[in-house]
Amino acid sequence: MSKKFRVSVMAGLAVFVIAALASVLAAQEIPLIPRQILFGNPVKASPRISPCGTRLAYLAPSDKGVLNVWVRTIGKEDDAQVTNDTHRGIRIHFWAEDGKHLFYLQDLNGDENWHVYSVDLESKVVRDLTPFQGVRASNIMTDKKFPNQMLVGLNLRDRRVFDMYRVDLGNGAITLDTENPGDVLGWVTDSDFQIRACQAQNPMNASTIVRVRDNYDAPWRDLLTLPFGENGGIDDFCADGKSLYLETSVGADTARLVRIDAASGKELETIAKDPRADVGGVIIHPDTRQVQAVGFNYVKNEWRILDPAIQADFDVLAKIGRGEFYLSGRDRADKNWLITYQVDDGPVAWYVYNRDGKKLQLLFVNQPDLAKYRMARMEPKIIKARDGFKLVSYLTLPVGAKGKKLPLVLNVHGGPWARDGWGYNPEAQWFANRGYACLQVNFRGSAGFGKKFLHAGDKQWGVGSMQHDLTDAVKWAIRQGIADPKKICIYGGSYGGYATLAGLVFTPELYACGVDIVGPSNIQTLLKSIPPYWAPIKKRFIMQVGDAENDEAFNKKISPLFYAANIRVPLIVAQGANDPRVNIREADQIVAAMRAKKLPVTYVVYTDEGHGFARPNNRLDFYGRVDEFLAKHLGGRAEPWQQVEGSSAEVR
Repeated sequence: MSKKFRVSVMAGLAVFVIAALASVLAAQEIPLIPRQILFGNPVKASPRISPCGTRLAYLAPSDKGVLNVWVRTIGKEDDAQVTNDTHRGIRIHFWAEDGKHLFYLQDLNGDENWHVYSVDLESKVVRDLTPFQGVRASNIMTDKKFPNQMLVGLNLRDRRVFDMYRVDLGNGAITLDTENPGDVLGWVTDSDFQIRACQAQNPMNASTIVRVRDNYDAPWRDLLTLPFGENGGIDDFCADGKSLYLETSVGADTARLVRIDAASGKELETIAKDPRADVGGVIIHPDTRQVQAVGFNYVKNEWRILDPAIQADFDVLAKIGRGEFYLSGRDRADKNWLITYQVDDGPVAWYVYNRDGKKLQLLFVNQPDLAKYRMARMEPKIIKARDGFKLVSYLTLPVGAKGKKLPLVLNVHGGPWARDGWGYNPEAQWFANRGYACLQVNFRGSAGFGKKFLHAGDKQWGVGSMQHDLTDAVKWAIRQGIADPKKICIYGGSYGGYATLAGLVFTPELYACGVDIVGPSNIQTLLKSIPPYWAPIKKRFIMQVGDAENDEAFNKKISPLFYAANIRVPLIVAQGANDPRVNIREADQIVAAMRAKKLPVTYVVYTDEGHGFARPNNRLDFYGRVDEFLAKHLGGRAEPWQQVEGSSAEVR
């Protein structure tokens, strides 16, 4: 080796050491964000504006630390708690159209058999409007012209399908309104609050059927069919009751918003489309039933304004900042709007916007203590897969890091027919704050990017291209110098949990550890244990995943359970005992298979949870365990785990 070459090598090594040391020192200067702030209860969240526009309902903890519904008069400080949940916490609530009642949904320990409760704000009486054991409420609808009524879907007659019932909010009486013939997934009302359209799925070929009737007493008729492979569905009736808003990808790759004739199914006009992304949010005026704006989300949400009457309002709202805003509610007079605003590096905020004065008033943010900490930025990245598919992804780096040779967490989204998006993500902030790069990848099969991208994931679980996309994204991060190839964790929930197991058994050389949250391990037993009300969509599931239930060889090909011996690295498996979607047997099986081979696995079961962890006590327990696990195996920082009072965690 020449002297010149030795000097060059030593100089390069010195630069690398100095850069690494600078990165470590920078990380040490960034305070740890407590898990309580990231994953505990919000201080306030989910505001809902009353029909009259004078009151606000929102979620906040009770004095016992359980999320409940509170109400305040806008502009005053007369906040009062109006519900009294003492264990699980309320997450879904909304106003009745009479402005005198509030509704909220609650299940039992994560079983997802939701009940609809009504709160009389004057008498404080709480009534269970759907008091049927083992029955799930869905498709809840209200209408301002019928303020004393509610429509709700219940699988009361047959656990596999949801009939629609009309509820009298005065006396609680329930009457059958529309019976489900066995294939209907969702219902649509006209401007007279009559069910006149529905969306069904053919159990033989998984095509989507749009069905209508000319009036409440008329027979149902099939209006049009979207073959399997097409994206779309009904949005709403137009004001005249003679046409419908429909999303459809027929004749194109991405789903566009169109208006169709309710008599013939003929497409009357294209309202909005984008060649990069399917229709996202659709804002329809509740009185005129006119489409006012349509959102398209490729990398970030972009609004397409269609109603000139709101252009000036959206111009004002766009000036809030570089984040994304959403119209999440309005009063009956359409004078006051409720605006949700999110950035990637700060808490979610809610505003009241007055249209007359074009003025915004900040209501609150979900976690004001986040303002005490420097948050990381989420950078959109387009990663090319091995066959050229473009994967919209998001990279979050530690504050102050140069993005070189970092430990990396591949955070895989669930669904899988969902997507990751830009914005505040507590897990991404947690990983970055602990010193890890966080990579989120919209692998093929993710929703929102057109039918070609969605269905390129069909029958591609495990050893197919869905998993290859994740592998390719990790290798991209290594090639870019972002990720330390010896310090990569694969992490995810639901399908993301499955992808974690698949990554560890099919590409074990790639990962240093894994975290599986409510992930299936054996697709055959998953399909056999799905809830009865998944029956109408089971054919679609089989066509997109593959017939693992009846094809033994195919099931063994894609199910991580049969390759448990390939797992070389430590794994955490976390499971809700009452999960109706991914039965606890899925976790039990993979843990038993690993222990039979004496492989390292930590198994934590939360006995009062379902598909994910709703109670903050359980979230704090889980994230605390993972905090220490990642620090041990990736070398990052951690806030020490401590026993969380009230958590139902059982280490099995």
